[in-house]
Amino acid sequence: MSTFLTDRDVRTTPEGIVWEPSQRWVRGRKGDLTVVDSRRPVLVWEPGQAVPLYAFPREDVRADLLRLAKNPPTGTHSDSQIFYDLEADGVLLENAAWTFPADDLSGHIAFEWFGRSGRGLDHWYEEEEEIFIHPRDPHKRVDALPSSRHVQVEIAGTVVADTHRPVLLFETGLPVRYYIPREDVRLDLFTHTTHASGCPYKGTAEYWSWQGDDDVPPNPAWSYAAPMPAVAAVEGLIAFYNEAVDIVVDGERLERPVTPFNKALFR
Repeated sequence: MSTFLTDRDVRTTPEGIVWEPSQRWVRGRKGDLTVVDSRRPVLVWEPGQAVPLYAFPREDVRADLLRLAKNPPTGTHSDSQIFYDLEADGVLLENAAWTFPADDLSGHIAFEWFGRSGRGLDHWYEEEEEIFIHPRDPHKRVDALPSSRHVQVEIAGTVVADTHRPVLLFETGLPVRYYIPREDVRLDLFTHTTHASGCPYKGTAEYWSWQGDDDVPPNPAWSYAAPMPAVAAVEGLIAFYNEAVDIVVDGERLERPVTPFNKALFR
């Protein structure tokens, strides 16, 4: 008879690092070169970081491509933490990999993700699906639900969106996002920008900025042209930062939330 765990095997080290084993097959590549290939990765949450990274047993890593870092970071890491430069395809990537100052994770190596920091490995796969920015948190849920609620979006007193057919996106730890059909949005009041962002749960977003002179941060509206399959219902719809605009749902004006996005929006 098989025995199944009913609770996740989450562990915390004395250093405050949280980690848990993963059963996913994970590969990391630099270009066409496979640097990591593991069926026994662990997810690691470093102190002060909201999103996880993968760490891998050393034997699942192309250790022959690693060199002790010539210029390791200073001032924020333990002396027992080792950083490595990665030499791949004739390119040297500084501080692309590191170990953790925790006995529980000795023998494991983590890698920087290009999509997260602009350096490191640039292609990651869970099973046969490519993932972006950072691993998806198994404790986080994202649901996109069609609705018949009446949603209006206002900027400086102007109604810029009005719909009875939104898709509500519920994401753990964030306010509800209201995705609105383009036909119900005054896109003529906005300018499409070159800004883009990536999300491991939703995909790559394009953005629009408000044309008015009001104190509205840039890029308050976005859309996913080709979202991840799990949130396919938001394809092509427009959403707005609740933090930057006024949203009225079924006649009730929502309070503007304070989230991690506020700092980037109003810097």
